[in-house]
Amino acid sequence: MSEFETPADLRYTAEHEWVERTGATTARIGITDYAQSQLGDVVFVQLPDAGSALTAGDSFGEVESTKSVSDVYVPFTATVAAVNGDLEANPELVNSAPYGKGWLIDVEAGSEAELDAALEPTLDAAGYRAITEG
Repeated sequence: MSEFETPADLRYTAEHEWVERTGATTARIGITDYAQSQLGDVVFVQLPDAGSALTAGDSFGEVESTKSVSDVYVPFTATVAAVNGDLEANPELVNSAPYGKGWLIDVEAGSEAELDAALEPTLDAAGYRAITEG
């Protein structure tokens, strides 16, 4: 059994991002509980501006901790609909609530079919736990 929280209703990437579908063409992205635990205390989060176009696999920001700086990747092509402005003053939310108040960006895919296709190769909770438990 994993010691890290891995909600069953989310999708995951091998790069330790989670994706929550929030609508037909929209999704919310953050980093996983496992990722934040590996980073240590998060002290700064750099995110793109709303309206930014992102291409699948691109880094869309950085999460800086007392240990290191890590890029965060978008798993599919989308446009940034919103960024979590609370992280500017409270980057530690990434540690304390990675699936809640510590979310990073909301994105919009071009169509429902594009988002369906983009989420297909992502991992379910069991698949993600398998890669984090080695």
